[in-house]
Amino acid sequence: MLGMTKLDLEKADALNTVNEIFQQPKIWKQLFEEAENNKAAIEKILSEMYSKNQLTRVIFTGAGTSSYIGDILVPELTRRNQGNVLFEAVPTTDIVANPTNHFIKEVPTILVSFARSGNSPESMAAVELGSQLVNDIYHVVFTCNKDGMLAKKVKELENGRLILLPEETNDKGFAMTSSFTSMVLLSYLYFSCESLTFNVNAEKMLDKIHEPIDEILNIDFERIIYLGSGIFAKLSQEAALKMLELTAGKVVSMNESSLGFRHGPKSILNEKTLVFLFMSQDPYTRKYDVDILKEIATDSLDVKIVALDEKRDKEVEQLANWYIPMNVKETSFTHAIELALLYILFAQSFALKKSLQLGITPDNPSPDGRVNRVVKGVTIYPYPASEN
Repeated sequence: MLGMTKLDLEKADALNTVNEIFQQPKIWKQLFEEAENNKAAIEKILSEMYSKNQLTRVIFTGAGTSSYIGDILVPELTRRNQGNVLFEAVPTTDIVANPTNHFIKEVPTILVSFARSGNSPESMAAVELGSQLVNDIYHVVFTCNKDGMLAKKVKELENGRLILLPEETNDKGFAMTSSFTSMVLLSYLYFSCESLTFNVNAEKMLDKIHEPIDEILNIDFERIIYLGSGIFAKLSQEAALKMLELTAGKVVSMNESSLGFRHGPKSILNEKTLVFLFMSQDPYTRKYDVDILKEIATDSLDVKIVALDEKRDKEVEQLANWYIPMNVKETSFTHAIELALLYILFAQSFALKKSLQLGITPDNPSPDGRVNRVVKGVTIYPYPASEN
């Protein structure tokens, strides 16, 4: 796996994280099949939750990586939504600190919580605050841990539904990998009610992924920027976080949209910067990705560029130092989510190998406990009943 033996990975304290990255295609296939088999039941559940007479808010929430799931889902679900539903993404950390900024008492709301462990204090508090501040609220919990506090909490609620992911998605490694992509995929399948086919590209990509990664890692970089448009701009948040987490902050990582990068963030570029660009498959949006690619490629700084794309494009290939198409099939993807899963699979693998190159232990990159697999040290304050 990733060009390393099991013994090498065990010695490097990386086996859990690598296994969790490589198990993703198998789990995705299982989720595809389960969602397809239960499509009618899922549609019935949604029709029962959505208000018949007025707008229903669907708020996707979570903390850290789990909060990015909603950011990725909202643009796609909004574009495909035909009903009286408003999709939003708000981190639990924002809800807990400022609940009345995000909950509207009189508007029917479905609070969709994402959690790997389900033991984060903010996750529990967001559910309780929603129940306290919204008259008509329904709770849906996607979690990878059947024994987590959040799973137990939602099962106690009359207006709640628990959706458990396969047990192996409860990643043992520090960084969320298979838990993240599995929750993205399953929640998209639930709320879009669309039929997708399993993406065989993931399995093929994992067979050879270490080759371009090892080549890119031959260059000396200290900063990495992830860029993209649409949902890929949102996906870039998770890619940047994976690099930051798995390298214990030794590689400065940031993200921005292709258009937004010029508005100040471009100042971070120097000779030791690596830029990743998640190319859009949409012909119109893609024009903006190509423009920023040209601008960086022709800059006087010797900035190295990695362009990930769906299918081979000669213009993009000539501009990038490394050009990696994801789709090996003749047919194109019909959903951006399919491409997003492949992009983040590559980014996870790249971050892990950079971690190993720096001599960091990916399964526990912060052995001093400065950051933890499940957040610690959070005090949750009771929200005054008088302000409800």
